[in-house]
Amino acid sequence: MSANPASRQFPPGELLPGNPPVLVLPTTEMQRQAAHTLIDLSHRLRPRDYTIAALLDEHVTLTTEQLTLMLFDNPITCRHRLQALRGLGFIDRFIRNRPGAPNPVCWLPGPLSARYMALARGDNPPTTRALRERQDRVYASPTLAHLLEVNTFFAGLLVHARRHRGADLTRWWSERTTAAAFGRRIRPDGHGVWSDGHGQTGFFVELDRGTETIGTLVDKLGSHRRLRAEGGPAYPVLFVLPSRIREQNLHRRLAERPEPSLHIATTSPESGPDPAGPVWRLAGNGRHRLALGELPSDHGEAGPLSPGPPRPDQHPLRLPNPSG
Repeated sequence: MSANPASRQFPPGELLPGNPPVLVLPTTEMQRQAAHTLIDLSHRLRPRDYTIAALLDEHVTLTTEQLTLMLFDNPITCRHRLQALRGLGFIDRFIRNRPGAPNPVCWLPGPLSARYMALARGDNPPTTRALRERQDRVYASPTLAHLLEVNTFFAGLLVHARRHRGADLTRWWSERTTAAAFGRRIRPDGHGVWSDGHGQTGFFVELDRGTETIGTLVDKLGSHRRLRAEGGPAYPVLFVLPSRIREQNLHRRLAERPEPSLHIATTSPESGPDPAGPVWRLAGNGRHRLALGELPSDHGEAGPLSPGPPRPDQHPLRLPNPSG
């Protein structure tokens, strides 16, 4: 017998036209059902759940849509699983309320996934108070929209990889991890390594929402130039811009202030939605668009300022050492 439709309500922001609502437990009931330790719920976790924990740990917050596209074949299956993990106290979520705009559900590390990831690294797990403050900071962050757009860019590469044999995003680092890996010489919005089946393209991402001047964008290249001079890799710097006009303005400025030691490529929504496709305009190369895998890139020699090619344990969808 099917469940009573009236009992299957889902939080605002999750419903899509034509989809049935889904059960959401009240907070008090979820807290009563939540497991108290990792051991308590170890038999209920699946390999993909550990991957979700690792993604949220590295990239702070991801929406239901992003997780669906990266890890699931069906949005309803994804929602059911995320709610089940929340009921176990493994992950948590908040609804991003924006009047007149979609209200995506954003998922965060919960008490037990945060504990698991910290222990897996050999760190002390966060206290409940510290975790709640961290979650609230994400919710209240003035850069939340920027973070979600950066994560959408990388999610798009993982979606392309799922649909095209031989393609893969073999490394995806957050701003925090990227800064640490490159000696804090640079602070781009992220770093990745893309494989198209023929070669690897390492890259740095600078996502622009139109809130900074073109001059400020160009000034960011100075740190990349210094990294390159000190032995960093020859990775292209990718500017993701909000409009074709802004992209053209950036290329005019780059023509006035060329960076001969750097590869700089740009894209905007008018070029197409697939970041792996032929949407990239290389500075100094006319208006011809290249696929991500066609951009010039060189890992160089591994060293203090160059992590070298990606290792299997750096894959963004890796299984982060689950027990058993």
